[in-house]
Amino acid sequence: MVKKRHASEDGGESIPAVAFTAPAGRPAGVEVLTLAELRGRADTCALAVPHRPDFHHLLVVDRGRLRHTVDFRKYELSVNDWMWVRPGQVHHFGDLSEAEGRLVLFESGFLDSATAAAARLEDWFGPAVHHPEGAQAQAVDSALRHLHQEFGALRGLPLELHIEVLRHLLAVLVLRASRLSAPAGGAREGDVRDGAVRDGAARDGDGVCEAGETFLRFRDAVERGFTRTRRVEDYARALGYSPRTLSRATAAAAGVGAKEFIDRRVVLEAKRLLAHGDQTAARIAVRLGFADAANFAKFFQHRTGSTPISFRTEVRGPA
Repeated sequence: MVKKRHASEDGGESIPAVAFTAPAGRPAGVEVLTLAELRGRADTCALAVPHRPDFHHLLVVDRGRLRHTVDFRKYELSVNDWMWVRPGQVHHFGDLSEAEGRLVLFESGFLDSATAAAARLEDWFGPAVHHPEGAQAQAVDSALRHLHQEFGALRGLPLELHIEVLRHLLAVLVLRASRLSAPAGGAREGDVRDGAVRDGAARDGDGVCEAGETFLRFRDAVERGFTRTRRVEDYARALGYSPRTLSRATAAAAGVGAKEFIDRRVVLEAKRLLAHGDQTAARIAVRLGFADAANFAKFFQHRTGSTPISFRTEVRGPA
């Protein structure tokens, strides 16, 4: 893993980005390691700083407890808890000395498109934490153990065949992991988060499935374009739907209307940049497509009840 800091034009630093880099002598695109190996190899201070990787983290705790924060939501993982952090999400580790576990890092492009679609690999708003039980827990753990064992067995197969074996075993793991149940109760995953998709929504019945596909197209379009436009009409025109169709599909899948979904995504990115970066509010306004800082401040305060500067001070403390 390689961490890259991107300086903003006004001299402040944005959220550190992390690119996937395969260890020497290992196949590109995937890595399997234990938390003990991560502690021995990585800078734990750097891992404790909020960063934005461009690859997936799939982690299970085997012993102890692990605190982890993903996009302003704090989790405490215990034994058999699984966490899935998607590319683009801002997260950081707590004290790694308090837990043992296994971690799979992989790039989205390592898997074939059919597997990616079936596992909803591009669902950036999927639940972060799961606690499987019984046969479900055994199945996903078995898939991880097989992948881990094969990752360490470089001998015996040509490299290209070894990579294909890893690709197939990772496909089994992510397909299993994508069907895990979220933990029950509390604020861990039960509510509809900023832009989150309701578990099981838009999946049953022909009409609902069609609405689900409409929402997925809209969600992906928002992810690509929320810094350029916040108008539902613009997305509807680009995707070939009516604004009303987008709003119905988004309400069915995410529990909010299309406009609300767009605004929540903008607010989330604004919070990320304010909390984890050093850009001015004016620079963030430009980055998010606002005409000026005043327009951005009015939008942010209306959506959060706090000014951008007050929010930054609240989450980071006074300078």
